[in-house]
Amino acid sequence: MSGASGDEWVVGPDGSKYWGRFGAAGLLVVSPQREVLLQHRALWSHFGGTWGMPGGARHEHESAVEAAVREAGEEAGVPPALVEVRFSTVLDLGYWSYTTVVADAAERFAPVVSDPESIELRWIAIDRVTEMPLHPRFAEGWTALAERL
Repeated sequence: MSGASGDEWVVGPDGSKYWGRFGAAGLLVVSPQREVLLQHRALWSHFGGTWGMPGGARHEHESAVEAAVREAGEEAGVPPALVEVRFSTVLDLGYWSYTTVVADAAERFAPVVSDPESIELRWIAIDRVTEMPLHPRFAEGWTALAERL
């Protein structure tokens, strides 16, 4: 770990909660078949039961890319050697931020549910993502992301 753990809630001025003391990051992996790897979030998690990208809290001194790749490896078995970062986008609320890191996979790999944060992992065709019950924040950003894929 590159610093103190960021596994902690941040509470905004309006009382809304966000995971990650130092912010958070997620990895949106795109396969050569134009699919994205989505995570069906555990029911106990924030917005549980919805679909989004693997990700989580950044550690102190950890870059968003490092955090996204680490979290995707921990939660979905994403092999770091197979992904190449294409771009990232940042939602910055001033007191908390979330970075979406988009990466291309050199090949389609079999994701692995490797911790209790996932119910299921699935490759979803880009044009079918909106058919899933999406995490609300992921849903808000999906159209802009899809246009860049």
